[in-house]
Amino acid sequence: MTVLSDGAGLRRMLVRLAHEIEERNEGLSDVALVGIKRGGEVTAQRICGVLASMGHAVPCAGIDIGMTRDDLVSAFFVPDAAPNALGFDITDKTVVLCDDVLHTGRSAVAAIEALFALGRPRRIQLLVLVDRGGRELPVRADFVGKNVPTARSERIDVRFTELGAAEDALAIVKG
Repeated sequence: MTVLSDGAGLRRMLVRLAHEIEERNEGLSDVALVGIKRGGEVTAQRICGVLASMGHAVPCAGIDIGMTRDDLVSAFFVPDAAPNALGFDITDKTVVLCDDVLHTGRSAVAAIEALFALGRPRRIQLLVLVDRGGRELPVRADFVGKNVPTARSERIDVRFTELGAAEDALAIVKG
């Protein structure tokens, strides 16, 4: 295992990403953050907290993509999925879709489909903590915490205390 970032580095990355969102969107009055459950949801919540500390109250929620994943749903296997209810309307908003790792692009496409089932955003921007390459679909992140090209035999391990980790960290795991 190769550690890419410890908790302090992850915090700096989230602060930088929050500033990039603010700069690119020239005010955040019509911006909402939506995180892909689990790691993306924590990412969105953390960035929402950073934006709040900067004086910007931005709506934030998580979205379950289990029923829209093209590589998981089949006639023989239906994943557990909760109905999506964000608690706010995304119509005509800029939605910053957050995920922890971008790899093939399939999760991002599934999340976009799930968002369109809930409303019609004016714009969707993709934010990821780590872009590891290996795209199978034409998906590009608008905000990237760290670019880390990886082999197919490797994976990115994102650890959040909210999800049971002892401490926050990003690491490459072989095998």
